[in-house]
Amino acid sequence: MAIEMMDEHEQSEFVRNWLRQNINAIVIGIVVGIGALFGWNQWKSMKVERASQAQSQYAALIAAYDADDADTVAKLRAEIREKYAATPYAVFAALREAQEQLEAKDTKAAAAELEWAREHATLGPLRDLATLRLAQARLAEGQAQAALDLATGVSNAYRAIAAEIRGDALRALGRASEAGRAYDEALTALDASSPRRGFVEMKRDDAIDAGAAVATQPAEKEAKPS
Repeated sequence: MAIEMMDEHEQSEFVRNWLRQNINAIVIGIVVGIGALFGWNQWKSMKVERASQAQSQYAALIAAYDADDADTVAKLRAEIREKYAATPYAVFAALREAQEQLEAKDTKAAAAELEWAREHATLGPLRDLATLRLAQARLAEGQAQAALDLATGVSNAYRAIAAEIRGDALRALGRASEAGRAYDEALTALDASSPRRGFVEMKRDDAIDAGAAVATQPAEKEAKPS
């Protein structure tokens, strides 16, 4: 008999019997639900606290970089990577260290930091940024094809930067006409007031000139048999 077809007395009896038969499951469910809610709130609170701690450590790391305190930098970098590897601040720390290594012309060390950042970045835009910086490091190492492959797989969040890096890689590979088109794409994506426009335009014009020079070179005449 469906419960909506019972009279009030029968509905009351049905509910009382159902409660008696299922009271243990109900109590357990309530306890589990309260526990899950408490656990969720605790987890959120711990996550916020952990992020705050990571942020403080990262701020201290940047201050150590600015003070040129190598010992403190090494200590804080190790702590951030060990304790807060799951936070964006560990990736930020790796990106900053890679920047330092690139400025010191140590592209191998920079690439290692960027590989780590790319692997551990959980946010798409942050992963893309690490990927593009890795592409720049590969270019500095003379690995133009590797740089091109990396920059080609990046989303539109960094379209202008990715296109410029592709242009640089294509130019290094001797594919000047394609490089010119990549620079054009970068210019399309760049803001009209961007200070990089003039620099990218120069690279675009140079690539176009190089492509035109190759296209107009006279074909070698076949040697006639003597």
